[in-house]
Amino acid sequence: MKNGRAAAWIWYVAARYIFRGRGNSPSPVLAVLGIAVGVLVLIVILAVMNGFQLSFIESILEISSYHLRLESFSAEKAGEARSVLAALPGINAILPFREFQGLVRGSRNGQRPVMIRGLPADALELDPALGSRLEFEAGSFDIADRRSALLGAELAGRLEAGIGDEISLFSISGILSGGDGAESETDGAAESAGVETFTVTGIFRTGFYEYDTSWGFINIESAAAFSESGVTLGVKLKNRFQDRQALEAARRAFSVRAGFEEIKLSSWRDYNRSFFGALRTEKLFMFILVGLIFIVVGLNIFQTQRRSVLEHREEIGLLRAIGGRELAVRFVFVCNGAIIGFSGAASGLVLGLLIASNISLFFSILEGAVNFFINMVNVLMSFWGAGEMGNFAIFSPAVFYIKETPSRIIPHEVALIFMFGFLSALLAAWFASGRVSRIRPAEVLRYE
Repeated sequence: MKNGRAAAWIWYVAARYIFRGRGNSPSPVLAVLGIAVGVLVLIVILAVMNGFQLSFIESILEISSYHLRLESFSAEKAGEARSVLAALPGINAILPFREFQGLVRGSRNGQRPVMIRGLPADALELDPALGSRLEFEAGSFDIADRRSALLGAELAGRLEAGIGDEISLFSISGILSGGDGAESETDGAAESAGVETFTVTGIFRTGFYEYDTSWGFINIESAAAFSESGVTLGVKLKNRFQDRQALEAARRAFSVRAGFEEIKLSSWRDYNRSFFGALRTEKLFMFILVGLIFIVVGLNIFQTQRRSVLEHREEIGLLRAIGGRELAVRFVFVCNGAIIGFSGAASGLVLGLLIASNISLFFSILEGAVNFFINMVNVLMSFWGAGEMGNFAIFSPAVFYIKETPSRIIPHEVALIFMFGFLSALLAAWFASGRVSRIRPAEVLRYE
């Protein structure tokens, strides 16, 4: 046979075995549904997981750690260092800051620990991405005055502080280092602790609970009175995955300049190694656990194809007798598995992308359906005087610190999931078709 004709009859027979199988067996349909469900579930779960993880990672990188951090600069050297960094390729933003741990006290409600970061008044112009992560519930990013302060929304709520209210800021480092003299326990300790009064000019929300409950911003010049650690430069790259190359370029640039021998350089991988490593491990194990669906479906396809080989012994014998080679006949069942795998993976891919792209709407519909049945049960239980069940929420704002369910689709992960679904069926069909080699045409036709 010609190659084209050989391929044509192989695909024809494979399709015929699926759509016109013996006894109207539902096994191929169940196999397609199994792969479709596996692909759909894995795409949706990873999209939601990516949404949560990437929102956390981006909040950390855009607000706190940056892509690169260069520490231990004096105020005089910071300007020169910014000029050196600006000349390097791939640099997107450079922002000087000072930070320190402190205690903040409101005029109406107690005191709270806080991480204070001192920024220049034009910080949002130097780093526009920072502004995109700060959502102001009241006021604005206004720290031009040296006695202005911005507070996280949860922190402001606990302090019962609003726009225009005054807060007192204590430096923890000042408290720990002061107090070794014989001064009074009131004015002397307060003075050594570096107590300052600020006016709240903005209340922000980042979507990351740690920042909203324990972070604040003041002017960088005011922060100098609380912190002796020097100025830190936060650098953002156009591509954060090129941090290693940027670190090497920065080291080379500063190595030829006097006065920069003591600087400390670190990337976002080093600064958040444990947290990002935990997120990566969590995602890997979730991928493995949900991927077990493909193993179960693959075993189902394997058994289905083995049974199909036995059911079609006579036809296999006939094909072999009229000149069909063993490999060609085996490819009939491999193509059968390919059709099942592609159909299931493609349908699961389409539905998975549709749901993942509209995850909030999907969860709203699902919650509405569940709450409808809960309300029906509550009505029935009311006749017996039983207590009512509460409403159901997949991601309740009372438990999760989110306004809506995040979802992020990563193309190469979607492609990998599709290939897993397709290859699980293809490999199962290949191993199951090995029984074709045991069928002898002469023996089959003799008994027929």
